[in-house]
Parts: sequence; C-alpha cells; structure tokens
Amino acid sequence: MAMAKEENNEGVEKKRYSDEELEEFRQIILEKLNKAREDLKMLTDAYSHANEHDTNDTSPTFKVLEEGYQVLSKEENSRLAARQQKFINSLENALIRIENKSYGICRVTGKLIAKERLRSVPHATLSIDAKLNQPQKK
Repeated sequence: MAMAKEENNEGVEKKRYSDEELEEFRQIILEKLNKAREDLKMLTDAYSHANEHDTNDTSPTFKVLEEGYQVLSKEENSRLAARQQKFINSLENALIRIENKSYGICRVTGKLIAKERLRSVPHATLSIDAKLNQPQKK
C-alpha cells in the first residue's frame, strides 16, 4: 500500500505521500513543535523577567556595565525568540499542509520532497534541487 519510494511499482511518480507517511511526518512535527514552544518560553522568560541577582547593591561603575550587558542579552534573547517563533509558525504551517494533503510537495517543482529531507527539516517546502537553485541571500 504505502511505498517508501517516490515511485510506485509501475514506475509512475507519486503525486503525494500516503496517509500513513503523512502521519509519520505529523508525529515528527508535533515533537519538534513541543520542543520549540518550550524553547520559546525559556527565551521569552529570560528577556521579560528581571534578573534575580540584581546589581542594586554594587558599585555604580559595575552597575552601568552590568545593565549594558543585560540590555544586550535581552536584545539577543528577543532576536532568538523572534526566530524561534518563525520556526514554530513554519511547523504549524506544515501541519496544515498535512491536513490538506499537500505536505511534502515542492512549491517550485511540484514533485515530492525526499523523505530524508523532510525527516530532518520537516517544515521544508522546497526540494534539495529547488533549494540549491534559489538565489543566495546576502
């Protein structure tokens, strides 16, 4: 029934992954999504809560340096949190594609994305060929 290859026994190219294959990818995505949400919570907690070991009782010079470091840290955590949120959105979009059975289809070539690629990058929307032919970002 479900074929592990992108072609069936007659050599005809498959148009989409089987329901069983989609379920396998759904489980992978759900695991990554739970981990990503935990990481996002940790990042947002780190930049939204004041440090418990404050510098109020230390010398003024050290306090200025410490506050500068905290601002930098908060900015970095904020950037990381934004990137993590983007990753979560990509995973959620992949779940939607699974529901409408369009998951795993390259948006450029229209062919199936290799299972190995989807297992390591489950939110991928491009096959390796399409990704390599993309103009490089600078």
